[in-house]
Amino acid sequence: MKNSKILFGIISMIILAFSACQVSENASDSASPTTTPSNPNSNINVQQNANAPAQAQNVPNQQAQQLQVQRGIGNIENVRRPNYDTFPEPPAPPFARNRIQVALLLDTSNSMDGLIDQAKSQLWKMVNELAKSTKEEQPPQIELSLFEYGNDWLTEASGHIRKVSRLTIDLEFVSDRLFELKTNGGNEYCGWAVKDATEILDWSDNPNDLKIIFIAGNEEYTQGPVDYKMACLKAKEKGIIINTIHCGDYDTGIRHMWGDGAKCSGGQYMNIDQDKKVVHIPTPYDDKVLELNKKLNDTYFGYGSLGESRKHMQMANDVKASGYSSANTRTRTFYKTKKNYSNASWDIVDATEENYDEVMSDIKTEELPEEMQKMSKEEQKTFIEEKRKERKELQAELKELEKKVDAFVTEKKKEMAAESGDDTLDNVMMSTIRKQAEAKGFVFE
Repeated sequence: MKNSKILFGIISMIILAFSACQVSENASDSASPTTTPSNPNSNINVQQNANAPAQAQNVPNQQAQQLQVQRGIGNIENVRRPNYDTFPEPPAPPFARNRIQVALLLDTSNSMDGLIDQAKSQLWKMVNELAKSTKEEQPPQIELSLFEYGNDWLTEASGHIRKVSRLTIDLEFVSDRLFELKTNGGNEYCGWAVKDATEILDWSDNPNDLKIIFIAGNEEYTQGPVDYKMACLKAKEKGIIINTIHCGDYDTGIRHMWGDGAKCSGGQYMNIDQDKKVVHIPTPYDDKVLELNKKLNDTYFGYGSLGESRKHMQMANDVKASGYSSANTRTRTFYKTKKNYSNASWDIVDATEENYDEVMSDIKTEELPEEMQKMSKEEQKTFIEEKRKERKELQAELKELEKKVDAFVTEKKKEMAAESGDDTLDNVMMSTIRKQAEAKGFVFE
């Protein structure tokens, strides 16, 4: 009997010690900071005091453990999930007489990493070529929009489709958002994507402007609840041309109705090898271009609510471009010499080019670039004029380099033509868009 009492006492002590450890462990878990909320589908009701033990929140141990597992899953998802709201969307583009509007609809399902990679590396090449066109001896206003579709991070109710950017002249914003795209999933609803781009975007009412949708993907064009033929007819009614790009062999794209998806609007069907590496041609002028690019960036000064973030974006996009090749950085730099590259929404030099007094009267001292805040009115004007003069001199020097680079690359391409082929995103897009622009009266250099 005495031994039984001793044994019972030992067992009781073990149970008490184990319970104390559990309380301590749960309190420790609750005290750890968590940046990711619990699963929104969970029906567990946890009070706001995260430092309180699970028992004090009236959550059973089993439910508390389930909550920790859900939080862990949330943390893993957030590592992979793209950040959709890093920067505010740019303002609507101003009215212009001659406009080229291009909406890129990119499939971001699991198999499309190669497509996204090609788009990242060739965006500036495409817009730089467009900037070489004129109509009635005036350069066009180039507006770009970006959509992603086929991504399971996006809801079924949205068709797994997201407007990444409105039609905008702020191509720095489009470039930044393009680099944030991540593949995942999914269900590729082409008809729905075309319908959204047609209805959501602010397309020009002028029938003489060029309005184009490029949609690229690799699954059947007929997927989803929206009839692609009806979507195409609505686009055609607005004067929008749909060009389809099948990421795979030509005949498969025809069988999967990518050819038919372009036909009704008078668009072009193309196919590319999305996994093919784009050939970047270095030139003897690249180091000089990079040197001038750094000097050119030093002539931009952010003002207002967008100033700091957009200046950071400009520099960050340079770094991203250089991650592909010197050729990509080179092409991006050349675009900065074009009139189309306007940053009036955040750069004080661009903003004051046409209406200096009006713009400056609306800007508070604290919204000016830090370098200008302690200057007198006269000093501010002199500062801006000097930076504008410096910028134009650098742009002129870069334009001369661009001619030399173009000549060098043209010769190299002739030598490489037999082995390089033309089935990459930039090549098929540019050959198509030039023809369609020329049909609207745009003339290329």
